[in-house]
Amino acid sequence: MDLITIPDVYVPSIDEQGNYCDKIHGSFKKPITCPCGARRDKIYETHTMFSSHMKTKTHLKWIADLNLNKANFYVENQNLRETLQNQRTLIAQMEKEIQQRTMTIDYLTSQLCKTQVQTLDLLDF
Repeated sequence: MDLITIPDVYVPSIDEQGNYCDKIHGSFKKPITCPCGARRDKIYETHTMFSSHMKTKTHLKWIADLNLNKANFYVENQNLRETLQNQRTLIAQMEKEIQQRTMTIDYLTSQLCKTQVQTLDLLDF
């Protein structure tokens, strides 16, 4: 049985001016996929293959779009952080409610068992 490695997703680097740019650091240790949309399911296994992909029109347009939408990404990031915090709060509240309901169910179950035992004892007479 062969082990299947899941490829990493390529993330562009950021230069000194804060712009996205293509830089491949070191050699490929794992295969890589690119989210640019040129070829969705394509897996690049070598530095040479990915270097030639980075020169395609679709990839270059993707990098340019990333640079044009930097402010939008920041706003979206802030919105996602707020949503995440709200969801964490909601999950905590729901977990607390579930814990309270579980305790109520346990208590009522024990009361029901006591009542059944008492009823059985009375029937023995």
